Amino acid sequence: MITPKTVLLHVLALFSAVSSASAADAVVTVSADKPGAVICPEIYGQFAEHLGHGIYGGIWVGEDSKIPNVRGIRSDVVAALKNLKVPVVRWPGGCFADEYHWKDGVGPRCDRPSIINTNWGSVVEDNSFGTHEFMDFCEQIGAQPYICGNLGSGTVAEMSQWVEYMTSDAQSPMANLRRANGRDKPWKVKFFAVGNESWGCGGTMTPEYYCDNFRRYNSFLKNYGDNKLVRIACGPGGGDYNWTKVCMEKIGGAMDAVSLHQYTIPTGDWGRKGAATGFDESEWFSTLKNTIYMEELVSENCKIMDAADSQKRVGLYVDEWGTWYDPEPGTNGGFLIQQNSLRDAIVAALNFNIFHAHSDRVRMTNIAQMVNVLQCMIMTDGDKMCLTPTYHVFEMYKVHQGATYLPVAVKGPEYDFGDRSIPAISATASRAGDGAVHVDLVNADPNAAHEVECDLSGMNAKSVSGRILTADKMDAHNTFDNPDAVKPAAFAGAKIEGGRLIVKMPPKSIVALEVK
Repeated sequence: MITPKTVLLHVLALFSAVSSASAADAVVTVSADKPGAVICPEIYGQFAEHLGHGIYGGIWVGEDSKIPNVRGIRSDVVAALKNLKVPVVRWPGGCFADEYHWKDGVGPRCDRPSIINTNWGSVVEDNSFGTHEFMDFCEQIGAQPYICGNLGSGTVAEMSQWVEYMTSDAQSPMANLRRANGRDKPWKVKFFAVGNESWGCGGTMTPEYYCDNFRRYNSFLKNYGDNKLVRIACGPGGGDYNWTKVCMEKIGGAMDAVSLHQYTIPTGDWGRKGAATGFDESEWFSTLKNTIYMEELVSENCKIMDAADSQKRVGLYVDEWGTWYDPEPGTNGGFLIQQNSLRDAIVAALNFNIFHAHSDRVRMTNIAQMVNVLQCMIMTDGDKMCLTPTYHVFEMYKVHQGATYLPVAVKGPEYDFGDRSIPAISATASRAGDGAVHVDLVNADPNAAHEVECDLSGMNAKSVSGRILTADKMDAHNTFDNPDAVKPAAFAGAKIEGGRLIVKMPPKSIVALEVK
């Protein structure tokens, strides 16, 4: 018998069910049954240029320093980078690369000539950190070297001889010079770029002229023994799609990868980029909006590359990316010293989510830069060291290195600011070799919490654990006096319910989850 009370109870139950089902304002579908490409570890690459205190004081302190070091390379920085499992380091630049003559940086340090670093602060570069020191650094942290050759001001012979010096085991002039300088066996050098930003500081070339130069220089870059070079062409800066098109047409068969450079500037104005801290929500929003432009850049470049290379043989290397702000007040403007806040952590996570989604073509990226410069991992001051919020994102995301990308679809709220908006929720996922699925979520909204429902299609989820990176203030950052202001913490806001993953995300947060 149906009574008014029965009807009321039914309505209340239905309302309760609907309310429960609609509690999540974002839905993320992870297609665990439709795996994508492997996420190349090199997507988590780094960049170390002779710029400011990036090398000197940041990595290199010299063998006589009181700061603990191994052969002049500071031990605290090495330990921190080993923890990230850094896969590859790009060196010596950057703009510095196209004024760098490698023979200045080998042999006894007391005999190495000093030069003026005209690109970065016009300071004296004494060349005490050269090829041997860089290779030692890579070996200490367990990373592969990525060498950027001097196309802008160097000769064909100079670039050719550098490859021979590093990789040949023959009884030849350059290999014997390496031996005389203390290294018997050659190094393995997989990644080699023919020039840097040839459209700008690397020579102000047209794409056609650059491609002609690439073919010429590349002809003399030899594979010695079993060392096989991955030959990287200079690609575009920002949205110069014609540069990519010309490269694919003229040298697509000769190169193995083409680069892309893109920086996030809050204001979009290189003359007044915006401050690293003390910013308002307007610059928080514009920074994140400018960051996700990376999706369009990568997608459009991939389309151009797909048209010429349907087999996806040529990789897209985003080998300079990150935030770029006005230098910290009172510092040398050419040293590009800037603080690193929670906003930068959000930027890093958003970029990784984009790179993962294009991992069939994006096979390396290199954040600018590793230590003390731009969006760095680590800051140093004398014997003091501080890890940045960006460092913690790299550490939280390192589980994706070599994992299989799982396609992700996000339906959710927008983060509105004035008449502009961006998606509030971003996500990525991968399956590790042990079968665990790692899901990373970003809430870009600094004001509102969001509940996210994850549909793990094709997976029988039983347990979840995770960590969170967040802070009270948008510009929260770590300092030498307070190095743990922003760091990961255990996260209890995720649960498995009815086979689905339910996550309650605080504002301006990054959540890294392991689902089994």
